[in-house]
Amino acid sequence: MRNTFLFLSLFSFIFSSCSLSSSATATATQPAPTLPPPTFTPAPTATFTPTPPPAPERAFYTLNVLMDYDAHRVTVDETIIYPNHTGNQLNALTLAAVPNLWSGFAIQSVRVDDEPLSAYWLDGQRLDVALTSFIQPEAVVTVQIQYTLDLPFAEQEDPNIARPRIYGYTSRQLNLVNWYPFVVPYVNGEWVLHEPWYYGEHLVYESADYEVNLRFADPANAPTIAASGIPEVAPDSTRYTIAAARAFAIAASREFQTASTQVGDVTVSSYYFPAYKWGGQEALKAASEALLLFNQKYAPYPHKTLSIVMGDFNDGMEYSAFFYLSRDFYNLYNGTPDSYLTFVSVHETSHQWWFEQVGNDQAEQPWLDESLAAYSEILYYEHYYPKLVNWWWSYRVDYYNPQGFVDIPIYEGGGFRSYTNSTYFQGAHFLHLLRERMGNEAFFAFLQDYAAQGKNKIFTAHNFFSILSQHTQSDYADLVRQYFRSLY
Repeated sequence: MRNTFLFLSLFSFIFSSCSLSSSATATATQPAPTLPPPTFTPAPTATFTPTPPPAPERAFYTLNVLMDYDAHRVTVDETIIYPNHTGNQLNALTLAAVPNLWSGFAIQSVRVDDEPLSAYWLDGQRLDVALTSFIQPEAVVTVQIQYTLDLPFAEQEDPNIARPRIYGYTSRQLNLVNWYPFVVPYVNGEWVLHEPWYYGEHLVYESADYEVNLRFADPANAPTIAASGIPEVAPDSTRYTIAAARAFAIAASREFQTASTQVGDVTVSSYYFPAYKWGGQEALKAASEALLLFNQKYAPYPHKTLSIVMGDFNDGMEYSAFFYLSRDFYNLYNGTPDSYLTFVSVHETSHQWWFEQVGNDQAEQPWLDESLAAYSEILYYEHYYPKLVNWWWSYRVDYYNPQGFVDIPIYEGGGFRSYTNSTYFQGAHFLHLLRERMGNEAFFAFLQDYAAQGKNKIFTAHNFFSILSQHTQSDYADLVRQYFRSLY
């Protein structure tokens, strides 16, 4: 009876609940409110600033050149990509503009990072370019310079006190040397640009990469070209490229005759004027033999070409993968290797190591390349013509009774002969005595290490003696006291 009552009560409750629910739905007059969709605040995303590519190892020079050979006029569009490896932020660059030492150098425009620039200063050989903003260390700036060169006639006014000017033209030759503005080295907070002197070299060069695109105003009568770098001939121009070079040179003549040979993968070419075939062949032979020898004694030659050019002036001079020999050396050539033409060919070839690979301050410490270049001559004769060794010492060196300190700057040489006696010939004597003191094995191990550590750098006397001390236990202090005014 009780269970029946509970059942009926539960039934009544459920029924009533259902009725209430139905009644509430039926009597609603407004739709149920619609709630807005939920909103979400996205989590912040990380932002990345692209890392700029690393600065190139060296500056890169692109020179687009139009040569009017007959008018002695050259038009240049130059682009310099300069990486700031100085360790300091820079607001200006200093360039050497050597052609401005003579008339005929005219700048049309200067741009920095593709923006026109009016704030630049040209004073003698110094060109200062203000930058639009600071260049931070390891950043890169691009400088574009458009200019023309109306070349001077390269004649020697006083051969007793000054070397001939190579830059310019003669009756049968056009020579472009130190012909483009280049950024000078920055050392200890200073741009290194020395004043020129009556003899010796005053410029200091960083290693750089070059592309030179050469066209002619009169392609049908274009001259023969000798140049630093590898030529690639196109229908309307020739492109020359060279990497890790100190100075790009060009010589042009319609009278050049040529002879070439291979030394490994290096093409060695001799450019000479008619009637000098035998001299041209001898210069080619001596330079090729020296190249092969110095590859073994010092370090591998870094380029694929080497040009030997007969200069229509009384001088010889080295550039990258290129050097001049004086016409007088050809005139004096006697058909044998005991001649100026032979040993100066060797001397200039060696500068492809001691100048080109291992750079130095040629004004303040010229002995670092010239002493080694002079001593390289005797290494050549020892190897190829040992019977001429004594002749070389007596004729090339001791005939002049050399005296003086090796480590003088060009400005204290006291004249061309006394300068070369000290820097070249006293330097050769010092190196020979040092070699005897150390022994051959240690001496050449030192030179190879010096070449390896100094490659593409600018070295000082401190570097020389620091590396030397690592290769010998011999006491050479007396030699330093005898030949050097400074004790290193």
